Amino acid sequence: MNHKEQHSGIYLLPNLFTTASLFSAFYSIVASFKAQYEGAIIAIFIGMIADGLDGRIARLTNTQSEFGAQYDSMSDMVTFGVAPALLLYCWNLNQLGKLGWLVAFVYTAAVALRLARFNTQIEVVDKRYFQGLACPPGAAIVCSLAWLCQQHHFNNMLVSILTATVAVVTAALMVSNIRYYSFKEIDFKGKVPFLYLLMMVILFVAIAANPSVVLFTGFVLYALSGPVQFFVTLRRLRKDKSEPRP
Repeated sequence: MNHKEQHSGIYLLPNLFTTASLFSAFYSIVASFKAQYEGAIIAIFIGMIADGLDGRIARLTNTQSEFGAQYDSMSDMVTFGVAPALLLYCWNLNQLGKLGWLVAFVYTAAVALRLARFNTQIEVVDKRYFQGLACPPGAAIVCSLAWLCQQHHFNNMLVSILTATVAVVTAALMVSNIRYYSFKEIDFKGKVPFLYLLMMVILFVAIAANPSVVLFTGFVLYALSGPVQFFVTLRRLRKDKSEPRP
């Protein structure tokens, strides 16, 4: 960051959304300690929406800055790393004893590693893809699982083992080299077919009808898309190598 930027102030609008994301994460942590798990889960999803808006608003209004990028990264660590891990531990992982908080730490550490790698490679990676599962979808998977189990009053040792397994697998996907489509090439200012709007309406209705099931299913499918694409590409490469050259 240069000397001029330090004394020229900061852009208010995108940083307000980043602050809203951070506030939602802090509220989620407090709610988790009070055993208000549904409120804690919803707060993380609100933080996810705010985090998704800050970057896009900064790009649309041409208010991107180094300060905003660093502030967003620190906020992401709390919103998608600390808050979901504490939620999982307070809600269910505590039944596993020491293993429970170790799993929560592994998840938090994976988010920190994912963010650090993203920040150091932001100028050299293909913008169309993420290297490893991004932190927001990772948090959405574990939080929607907790929401689904909470709504159906599933809270036993078997659910604790399932939660720990999902958290560890999600952490592994975040620090992996598997590529995921980033959706950053979607043009929100351009025109789209009317069918796209109808599909969005249907999606909103489905989420409103049963948010935990729809969100969990959708984000799990996205998480699986990376490994599926990886193995399909690997199989195609092996097939090409095995075919005799003319």
